[in-house]
Amino acid sequence: MRPAFAVGLVFAGCCSNVIFLELLVRSAPGCGNIVTFAQFLFIAVEGFLFEADLGRKPPAIPIRYYVVMVAMFFTVSVVNNYALNLNIAMPLHMIFRSGSLIANMILGIIILKKRYSIFKYTSIALVSVGIFICTFMSAKQVTSQSSLNENDGFQAFVWWLLGIGALTFALLMSARMGIFQETLYKQFGKHSKEALFYNHALPLPGFIFLASDIYDHAVLFNKSEFYQVPVIGVTMPIMWFYLLMNVITQYVCIRGVFILTTECASLTVTLVVTLRKFVSLIFSILYFQNPFTLWHWLGTVFVFIGTVMYTEVWNNLGTTKSQPQQDSKKN
Repeated sequence: MRPAFAVGLVFAGCCSNVIFLELLVRSAPGCGNIVTFAQFLFIAVEGFLFEADLGRKPPAIPIRYYVVMVAMFFTVSVVNNYALNLNIAMPLHMIFRSGSLIANMILGIIILKKRYSIFKYTSIALVSVGIFICTFMSAKQVTSQSSLNENDGFQAFVWWLLGIGALTFALLMSARMGIFQETLYKQFGKHSKEALFYNHALPLPGFIFLASDIYDHAVLFNKSEFYQVPVIGVTMPIMWFYLLMNVITQYVCIRGVFILTTECASLTVTLVVTLRKFVSLIFSILYFQNPFTLWHWLGTVFVFIGTVMYTEVWNNLGTTKSQPQQDSKKN
């Protein structure tokens, strides 16, 4: 039952998290920093209480390695959220981040000297084509929608290019962090929950540099219309409600992925996370009526099929089916 429970947490937590994030971004486009800070603070406090045992439990992996990992993790989180301020629509943001397979493969070849099968290279090609189609079509939309005059259109396009650059940088940095984490786990063993705590606790002092922006958005949130929370009947500014729900659903999402990694094979985890991204994307497009053309759909299908091909699900299903037959022959 635990794997089924974990899958439920991933879909419920991650998909609903995207909803509240988009509600926040639509009302306050520059709120990425306060959202990131709230998520980090919540997970750090929870980890300090239950994982670090109020600081009494020493880490299994030396702190110096976590400092390097945290620097990467903090940078990726801030840059990904800030990209939403640079004319990057939420659907494109979600699709672009699905390119993590490409980044992982490239850095794996360069750093770890890995080699892959033709099947995997084909899957990466599909993902690349899908992302290119969506990126190109979004570029056309930005230049056509923002502009009554050429200067406005050009300025919007420049900001969009900066957003694409930010997402590309975050993608490569995230892949490098994954490789670094993989080598640490091989050396010291898997300590995912501990890594989750330190990855969120150690960066907290870094938010001092973003304090002014966080404070400005806190004031902005206070001025939003009041909303009566169902069931408990508490009244609060609606932006604070969106933020609270975003933080809670983010925690549920991360916890679901953590349970899944301890209970299931990596293939299952990859498939669940991929399907979750796809469901979130579809919901974002339909519910929020984001501009999405037939070309965007084609690109999305390429990204999804390429990701599933990368996991070699059909080969694994074939192996699973053949195993019972071999066992029956033995009997």
